[in-house]
Amino acid sequence: MPIVDPRSGEPLTPDTGAGNAADADSAAYIVDLDMSNFQQVVLEGSVNTPVVLDCWVPGNEACQNLMPVLEKLAREYNGAFVLAKLDVNEHRQIAAQLGIQSVPDVKLIMQGQLYDEFQGELPESQIREWLGKHITATAASEASPEEQAQAALAAGDPSTARSIYQQLVQDNPGHYDYQVDLASAVLAEGHPEDARTILDNLPPEHRDAPRARGVRARLEFAQKAPAAETLAALGDRDDSEAQFLRSLRRVADGDYEAGLEGLLTVVKRDRAYGDDAAKHTLLRVFDALGADHPLTVTYRRKLFTLLY
Repeated sequence: MPIVDPRSGEPLTPDTGAGNAADADSAAYIVDLDMSNFQQVVLEGSVNTPVVLDCWVPGNEACQNLMPVLEKLAREYNGAFVLAKLDVNEHRQIAAQLGIQSVPDVKLIMQGQLYDEFQGELPESQIREWLGKHITATAASEASPEEQAQAALAAGDPSTARSIYQQLVQDNPGHYDYQVDLASAVLAEGHPEDARTILDNLPPEHRDAPRARGVRARLEFAQKAPAAETLAALGDRDDSEAQFLRSLRRVADGDYEAGLEGLLTVVKRDRAYGDDAAKHTLLRVFDALGADHPLTVTYRRKLFTLLY
């Protein structure tokens, strides 16, 4: 749906012709902001259509990673919201009025008011959840390929997830998160060396990014974690060794929260086990998840409270 000037009823984006209908539709709900259109698009336009305001700066890696995800979701929502992009460096006065202190900073404006916001780079799944709390997509389409892949992994079908991610990588060679997701699915299929090869072939700036570090951690823990037979042999044991081994297995399987909780339990009751192995493993998982990951924030605070 086009953005219109609420005073005149005229479209704020030009008609590009039927031959470029898809581009025209996209241009209607993905807009670059400046002083000339900020009030019309954000303040007045949000009276009729929610506006997702993406405040970014060129050259910022988190901004560069986040923007394609927001643009993709704007197209998928098909006009249910307008994605308004503000270059903070170019428009410092607007950024100051908005109180922008760091980027990326994403705000949801509805009825001319701030309804919700988040800062930093979030995974696509969390952004979808954030949008879904406030906005319903206009097109009743089937699940996205990413959602289908995640559902397949959750159902214990990594081969289907791998096939989906392989197609996404082929269609979007510059979207390196898909390659990380492919490595994760390949690892879940039981091919750790193939997963490692995919990660090693990423560009340097993506090779050590938080998402890739998370998969590398799973590779590391997969090598250290006990096999199913070893876990079965533990039976009902609940000593430090049994708790530690089960926690390693959970982290290796990507069940980070349960793994972190188990490791924290070992720290609470037996710091001497393995020369403080549980604490060191917790720190390794924090590094893998990234400093801003919600689980890192929560469990780093719990660990600090426990230790000090």
